[in-house]
Amino acid sequence: MSVALVTGSGGLIGSEASRHFAGLGLEVVGIDNDMRRYFYGEDGSTAWSVAQLGADLGTAYTHYDTDIRDRAGLEQIFKKYGSDIAVVIHTAGQPSHDWAAKEPFTDFDVNAVGTLNVLENTRHHAIEAPFIFCSTNKVYGDRPNSLPLVEQETRYEIAPDHPYAQGVTEDMSIDDCLHSIFGVSKVAGDVMVQEYGRYFGMKTAAFRGGTLTGPAHSAAELHGFLGYVMRCVMEERTYNLYGYKGKMVRDAIHSHDVLTAFEAFFRAPRSGQIYNLGGGRHSNTSHIEAFALAKEISGREPKINYVEQARIGDHQWWISSMARFQEHYPQWKQTYDVPMILREIYEANVDRWVPGS
Repeated sequence: MSVALVTGSGGLIGSEASRHFAGLGLEVVGIDNDMRRYFYGEDGSTAWSVAQLGADLGTAYTHYDTDIRDRAGLEQIFKKYGSDIAVVIHTAGQPSHDWAAKEPFTDFDVNAVGTLNVLENTRHHAIEAPFIFCSTNKVYGDRPNSLPLVEQETRYEIAPDHPYAQGVTEDMSIDDCLHSIFGVSKVAGDVMVQEYGRYFGMKTAAFRGGTLTGPAHSAAELHGFLGYVMRCVMEERTYNLYGYKGKMVRDAIHSHDVLTAFEAFFRAPRSGQIYNLGGGRHSNTSHIEAFALAKEISGREPKINYVEQARIGDHQWWISSMARFQEHYPQWKQTYDVPMILREIYEANVDRWVPGS
């Protein structure tokens, strides 16, 4: 038996990972205790997603309602499956700047210590298994905001002759900048994943995600940019838009494209790797542009409350360079761009999010 162990299995990337690796013929062991409900309320709950996984995957999916901070509970699961674990996909985490500042201990215990718990159990019980970690571009703190940007009609852009014109590469420093409490806890997990690769020789990769998105997102105000944009437009909610005239740029990568990247690493793993992971030049948008697309797709007028003050640590412009990953895995290709992503989010949720439907 080959097992894919997925933490945060009810989340966007965790549920996509569960389906993807089940489709490759692996047994999937999912770990998710619906902390998103605690973080973000009912909007953020992943209970519906976990129930759907059980219904869709049947006996190929086994679920554990275990907290990644619970070392003894995690160890029982790892001991049970041991060397049958063929890959560990660690997606569980607290992903919001704003929420982290409210409960720094919880944030750090989940993002940093929780990651250490999963790594250490992998080392003791499944050391040959590739370890894939969902890190974040927020490990670079607000360093991207020092880039020379040009204001355009609907977005900010970087100078076309800048070395990062095709996207930010992994050589950007993570030092001497403001990270947010969340950013620091993710740095700790990210560096620990690298260290277990270098120090213990494990096959590890930290994927520093930009906007990871798709229809399975439990979109809430504090996390889930494109999903929450579309949800607000469809439900006629007011969207609070913070700073930068709504022209801040994000690159967006669909969860399917994330998982084909993870599969590529699983099939030919390396040790102690870091990869920026995002839509790159292929798939990016400003907030203004995203609302225009959501209006076009849904036929509904966005309701926006603009707040002049930007959120602490928020990126004014971020586009990832996928050059390093594509150099290591040249067969990998992106399939989705922002209009495709938003249309799929709309179609997948039209029965849930349109009033009176």
